[in-house]
Amino acid sequence: MFTGIVEEIGTVREIAFPGGQESDAVLTVHGPLATSDAHLGDSIAVNGVCLTVTGVGQDGTFTADVMPESLRRTALGDLVAGSPVNLERAVRADTRLGGHIVQGHVDGVGELVRRTPGGRWDDLVLSAPAGLTRYVAEKGSITVSGVSLTVTHVDETTFGVSLIPTTLEATILGSLVPGGRVNLEVDVIAKYVERLLGARGTHASGAPGSTTAADLLGTSAAQE
Repeated sequence: MFTGIVEEIGTVREIAFPGGQESDAVLTVHGPLATSDAHLGDSIAVNGVCLTVTGVGQDGTFTADVMPESLRRTALGDLVAGSPVNLERAVRADTRLGGHIVQGHVDGVGELVRRTPGGRWDDLVLSAPAGLTRYVAEKGSITVSGVSLTVTHVDETTFGVSLIPTTLEATILGSLVPGGRVNLEVDVIAKYVERLLGARGTHASGAPGSTTAADLLGTSAAQE
């Protein structure tokens, strides 16, 4: 589990495809902080994708296997040697949860539609895959390439975020240009709520989705 608070910007040293371009990939990333206490089997989020450390070098690098499924469903396939990446080690139980609960399981790939510079901040409008914005709420949280951000507005196909100076300087979002692809992970709570509503609706009437949030709240109040 992660928090969406990027610890450092790493650099891709190599991305290899041992079985050919249609196979899995082996990613080598330089990140001195991320590897400072890394061990085999640890989790590190690379641009918001949870990867398992398969090797740790003496030069501040680590390697990770990227399955074909991850290459298809995320923007990791866009990476080349020299690409900067956001890195975050898995959260420890004794640290502050500075962002929000992030699993590192990407829900879709979006694109930067528009960037509007402010006084000391930038406002970004990003697209989302069809149907994904139903999980996004204004003033709620979303993870963009591993960065926990607060949603400023949302419609059926796009949403907005604002980047403070620290985010501009300490993550790769500071250099993102229109058309650039980003990994998106919505708040996991929204997905579980939808699943719960569907399950309750099926159980009650055999028709998925027939139970509403109001129904659940009413049931809970009645039980109290």
